[in-house]
Amino acid sequence: MDAHDWDERYAAADLVWSAGPNQFVSAHLAALPPGRALDLATGEGRNALWLADRGWQVTAVDFSRAGLDKARALQSGHARSQALRIEWVHADVLTYAAGAGCYDLSLIAYLQLPADSRRAAVRRGFDALRVGGTLFVVGHDSSNLADGTGGPQDPAVLFTAGDVLDDLDGTRFDVARAGRVPRTVRAADEHGGEPERTAYDALVELVRTG
Repeated sequence: MDAHDWDERYAAADLVWSAGPNQFVSAHLAALPPGRALDLATGEGRNALWLADRGWQVTAVDFSRAGLDKARALQSGHARSQALRIEWVHADVLTYAAGAGCYDLSLIAYLQLPADSRRAAVRRGFDALRVGGTLFVVGHDSSNLADGTGGPQDPAVLFTAGDVLDDLDGTRFDVARAGRVPRTVRAADEHGGEPERTAYDALVELVRTG
């Protein structure tokens, strides 16, 4: 999907994603001390808003104007709107110049791209980190097609934790966690279908060491 497609998708619904943060983002990043964060492909800004509410200074990047408009609206309706330090940036994550060594956290959540583009995005996020900064990547796992539910049905845009680590070949980092994680999907099915199913995501958390 290109920027126009995402604009149409965001315009067609109140919220495409939940207003709260992704469950893995909140579970694994809550203990990090606030600093500067880069949220690549922020969408409607749910993770950026959560980080900012915890004291982070966030640069949130997306190529969809409609998604960013929703993110700004969510911020304006937040109880601490004026205190949230977020720069909403309309740009393609594959070409955005984030700067080198500027951030304490780079977040890439559910950015599903073909391998070459994914590698460029992951490298961009990693390069933006200072030494000691954290890269956190989560997205639909390759195994979800056969084992899970929902998500993209094109295997070319799915990936594994191993793929993300391979994307960073030649760089220096310590892995905090890397693997496949289950996520419960609750379906509102009026026809008596299965109320809960399991989706599988790839998750990588690592710390830049050089």
